[in-house]
Amino acid sequence: MINKDVTQMKIEALAFLGGEPAFEKKLHVGRPNIGNRNRLLERINDILDRRWLTNYGFYVSEFEKKIADLTGTKHCIAICNGTIALEITIRALGLNGEVIVPAMTFIATAHSLQWQEITPVFCDINPKTHNIDPKCIEKMITPRTTGIIGVHLWGRPCEVEALEDIAMRYNLKLIFDAAHAFGCSYKGKMIGTFGDAEVFSFHATKFLNTFEGGAVVTNNDELAKKIRLMKNFGFAGYDRVIYIGTNGKMNEVSAAMGLTQLESIEEFIAVNNRSYKKYVRELSNVPGIKIITYEKTEKNNYQYIVLEIDESTTCISRDLLVEILHAENILARRYFYPGCHNMEPYSSYFPHARLLLPVTEDLSKRLLILPNGTSVDEQDINKICQIIRFVIANAATIKKQIAP
Repeated sequence: MINKDVTQMKIEALAFLGGEPAFEKKLHVGRPNIGNRNRLLERINDILDRRWLTNYGFYVSEFEKKIADLTGTKHCIAICNGTIALEITIRALGLNGEVIVPAMTFIATAHSLQWQEITPVFCDINPKTHNIDPKCIEKMITPRTTGIIGVHLWGRPCEVEALEDIAMRYNLKLIFDAAHAFGCSYKGKMIGTFGDAEVFSFHATKFLNTFEGGAVVTNNDELAKKIRLMKNFGFAGYDRVIYIGTNGKMNEVSAAMGLTQLESIEEFIAVNNRSYKKYVRELSNVPGIKIITYEKTEKNNYQYIVLEIDESTTCISRDLLVEILHAENILARRYFYPGCHNMEPYSSYFPHARLLLPVTEDLSKRLLILPNGTSVDEQDINKICQIIRFVIANAATIKKQIAP
């Protein structure tokens, strides 16, 4: 018997069973936070009055300073997006040959290497942290290996000391893809201070965005100097080019958005944290569902609500659950399915890579990301969780109804 509250929310009328979606609006993973709209428009009007739209203007300079101060790093170089930031950093560090990366990451991490004809060597992950497993790295090192890229997945830090130790012993460069980890810390130090450099993404889907954007943060003076040259065609003055480069500059409007977002960062984190705790309360006792946790003693941005689905207990697959949620206008995501190694061109280059990536293979079939952020309220979370509970409690009936 379905309880009255669930019935009132029309959860018994799942779209797969012939009813209307529970939500009229669509709830997205990664729907942008906006911040103070009036303050943003003030800044944009000032940019227009200054008639300085790009080429390292006032707002980019201010944004870089604030990011460097917040992360505790000497240098922040704002870039047009996180992917170009990775590509420039890889090139500035002189990486070539092979670089070891996790396959459980957004495809840009691998593409930023392959785009420069560097081979990404996919390494397995720790099943508890979902981050690259240091125990698996050393057996992937060859004479052609020049670097390691660790990814702070979900904003939860890699095993930094272990990666730094391996990099030092094998004379490898170490980059951290910190696209998820802005505002997070590791052992009391802010993400941004580790390795040779760390790279942030400020894409619209991140909890702090600049519409499109990214940044490289580093304490290495020479590396910072080189990246500044490279992101502006190699110009070292008005008409003097001294190095090969590209156009990786962040524009003033993007920086204005970033500065506006920084003024609301504590609000964004508080909203994410409240929602995370609400999801935990609502789903922690649901059979077959495990919610990843965040270290309470560290700073977290709590952006990602990550579920591990155990089909042997839920009796319904992650993929079917996603389809049902989508039918209810809950646009949950399968991050990072099916793993970079199963995408082109890598699946053709390395057709047997999955044999070395058992944890990645397993988790990529079980991870489910739920909506979070300032566009999702407590009532939304109640409905989302009630739908999930309903689906799992009635898995056998639902599978029978939708069977061909």
